Amino acid sequence: MQEAPILAADPPAPQVAEAGAPYAAPVAVAPTPVVPAPAPVPPAPAAPRRSRTPVRETRVSGQPAFVLHSYPYKETSLIVDLFTRDHGRIAVVAKGAKRPLSKLRGVLQTFQPLSVSWSGKSELRTLIDAEWVGGMLPLERTALLCGFYLNELLVKLLARDDAHRVLFDHYVSTLNELAHDEPAQIVLRKFERALLKETGVAADLARSTTTREPVAADASYVVDPERGAREARVSDVWPVVSGKTLLDMEREDYADPATQAQSKQLMRFLLAHHLGGAPLNTRQILIDLMQL
Repeated sequence: MQEAPILAADPPAPQVAEAGAPYAAPVAVAPTPVVPAPAPVPPAPAAPRRSRTPVRETRVSGQPAFVLHSYPYKETSLIVDLFTRDHGRIAVVAKGAKRPLSKLRGVLQTFQPLSVSWSGKSELRTLIDAEWVGGMLPLERTALLCGFYLNELLVKLLARDDAHRVLFDHYVSTLNELAHDEPAQIVLRKFERALLKETGVAADLARSTTTREPVAADASYVVDPERGAREARVSDVWPVVSGKTLLDMEREDYADPATQAQSKQLMRFLLAHHLGGAPLNTRQILIDLMQL
């Protein structure tokens, strides 16, 4: 029995609209456009590397200066603390200054006016040259100890690289007064007051900080190290001084023995505060020698 042949399927009959229904033509659908993928953005070219310009070494020549302190550095050198007129307190390394034949060996002495040159930008510069200028008498005996006291104050109260031209000139005049045997107590009181003024911590001595009235010569006061003078109270433990002493100190008039005695106690108190309690070695020696 033969199998029936497989016939191809009939094509689908065309769709006929129902009676009464309008004919709707088929809507042609536009093909979806193919959006090409965005081209990859090339990376921005790296900025050309600039070679660092070497920092030019600074050099200072012929600067007026005094040696405040020095100590050994390595085998043949010294580190020297200088007080300069236009650059303030700086530290320099004096290479080879301890060698017997070094030119610097006999020049880097305290209380002698120098003309110095150095180079470098770091905190520790390199001393290039130092020359003795001359023109000042050497300090001797008690005046020499007073000079070391001044230097210790400068080292402990002056920030590095902070110029104090007025204070530098006052330092020179103070050394001259000590060398000519001016009364040490008066000379030192003036310098101490000038030092506090120049470093911006001097208290106001001419006006009461509580009443804002001028200080009365016949009244008693204490001096707040951070604010200034005010009327004394029974409970005060700070040094009590007369208004006349405060006014005399503002005028730099220390002729009155009472002003000398009271200003000594007051300045000792104020300096101790601003030093944070750090002891002054030379002051203790001076106290022992002359009850300064």
